[in-house]
Amino acid sequence: MGDALWELSAAAQARAVRGGEVRAVELVESHLERIAEVNPEVNAVTQLLAQRARQAAEWTDRRWAAGEELGPLAGVPFTVKESTAIEGVPTTFGTPRFHDLVAPADAPPVARLRAAGAIPIGHSNMPTLILAGMHTRSELFGDTLNPWDRARTPGGTSGGDAVAVATGMAALGLGNDSGGSVRVPAQFCGVAGLKPTTGRFPADHRILGPDDPGPASQLLVTDGPFARTVGDLRLAYEVLAGTDPQDPRAVPVPAYGEPLPGPVKVAVVADPGGHGVHPTVRAAIATAADALRDAGYDVREVADVPRLDEALDAYGRIVVTEFAPTWPVVRGLLGEGGDRYIEMTMEQTPPATADEFMRLMGSWLGIRRSWAEFLHEYPLLLGPSFTEPPVEPGLESRDRPGHDRVGSGMRLCTVTSFVGVPGVAVPTGVADGLPTGVQIIGRAFREDLCLAAAEAIEARLGVLAPVDPHWGVRAD
Repeated sequence: MGDALWELSAAAQARAVRGGEVRAVELVESHLERIAEVNPEVNAVTQLLAQRARQAAEWTDRRWAAGEELGPLAGVPFTVKESTAIEGVPTTFGTPRFHDLVAPADAPPVARLRAAGAIPIGHSNMPTLILAGMHTRSELFGDTLNPWDRARTPGGTSGGDAVAVATGMAALGLGNDSGGSVRVPAQFCGVAGLKPTTGRFPADHRILGPDDPGPASQLLVTDGPFARTVGDLRLAYEVLAGTDPQDPRAVPVPAYGEPLPGPVKVAVVADPGGHGVHPTVRAAIATAADALRDAGYDVREVADVPRLDEALDAYGRIVVTEFAPTWPVVRGLLGEGGDRYIEMTMEQTPPATADEFMRLMGSWLGIRRSWAEFLHEYPLLLGPSFTEPPVEPGLESRDRPGHDRVGSGMRLCTVTSFVGVPGVAVPTGVADGLPTGVQIIGRAFREDLCLAAAEAIEARLGVLAPVDPHWGVRAD
């Protein structure tokens, strides 16, 4: 096999380790060398776990030598967002105040990936406390750069993982998404990303102590993987899905549902809500639609998605109401300028009264019902993850127009997180030197349909990563 093991897909890496063609130690060393070469350019990996990764790889190799059966991700290195616990490593959330917040145990998705043989190789950058904006910049670790263009944001809030995967520093990344935090950086960095159905993956999003967050945080935040190919995304999905006693929200639904009769209908909405879409993004959606037609899907343009503006308003009011009481304390952890994004959000969206909050919770269910009815007729929806090409870093925190522009750009991600349905972001090509992409949204617990459609797009349009941050071209 070649020297650049990090260039292989996660599936190929695991096959090579299971087949004895490559030792897990060699695979980890290849990624560590890639990190040493690339990370100084992009600043995506924050806490490098080199020695721990080597030890895990040695243990994998000993198991192989003893004839033990290895897991589906044997030896595959992955990164983990700074908000997700790795046992024995600080979960910093990007703030200096949490620098010594050492995790006593792996978060459920980290434990699942480990159990499948994957090896955490480092934490990855994110906006401070996930609150400082969409751009991946933390008070503790600084800015992460988009490997395609340093003048553009890699997106966020899981931007560190997207960059690590796009540049070959890890085969998989583990982020989370409550309104686009996996899908937007996937589009901006040219990789694939999955936001699962609420309740599909077990998780633990407690920050300090035993107390769980409120209902909005419980229902909106879902952990999700990044990969360079949809096939690798599927492998991660199969490993991460299932129940866990640590998370009573996780639902015991099979990872694969019954096949649908006839050609699967796909609704296409290029401009959700009619608020505008960049020509490059519209072209990417048209290209993806053609790819799906070529693959045998019944692709139909429809007028719009259900109740978008109402859903966006309810999302904002519910989140702000839950968050407002802690804001005076939290803003002090964000560092200079880190509070601007949330401050502008709260000025625009005041907290609800108790009576208003109860009505909003009722509206939430009604909006979910409308989407369930829509997806009953159209099992899949094709649309943008972000309605513009990658924007400049910090646009959302610069001023009110920038804040509103970014909020509008990720509106389809926001509403689909609100209704809890799955979405897969998949690249479609390159325009003006930047990656383009779309997302495929599906019925609740039908990630399998989303992944199959994304694979059909990828099969016809190709894979963009890995890229070299020096030139923004494929590394091979």
